[in-house]
Amino acid sequence: MTPEDPVVDPGLGRLPVLRVVPMPADTNVAGDIFGGWILSQIDIAGSVVAHRRAQGRVITVAVNAVQFHKPVFVGDLVSFYADVVRVGTTSLTVDVIVYAERFRDGTHAECVRVTEATLTYVAIGPDRRPRPVPPNDA
Repeated sequence: MTPEDPVVDPGLGRLPVLRVVPMPADTNVAGDIFGGWILSQIDIAGSVVAHRRAQGRVITVAVNAVQFHKPVFVGDLVSFYADVVRVGTTSLTVDVIVYAERFRDGTHAECVRVTEATLTYVAIGPDRRPRPVPPNDA
């Protein structure tokens, strides 16, 4: 595997919704990537699949759960996988799984699951009020 190859989620065999490399400006005082930066990327990845499923604008209404398993470092290639796991009348629940590819001495060293989260989005209309999520076959 090379840095140009998309990481396929080992458990689900799918491509990432978002891939990004964190920079030194994204670190906390200890030098690891700041958890808030990871959360913002998780929200972006989750909103991509929620927007597709809702066929329009969505807003984040809750971060239901977040688990940081391992740190992310400057230079890691971070891949975000997101799936809609529940659809309500106006809301969608999305699970996001995050992997980091670590490179050492220019070679691929490992791919580790670093974070997972569950978020809830609400579909909104032009009036910024909740609107129904269309049926899946629409």
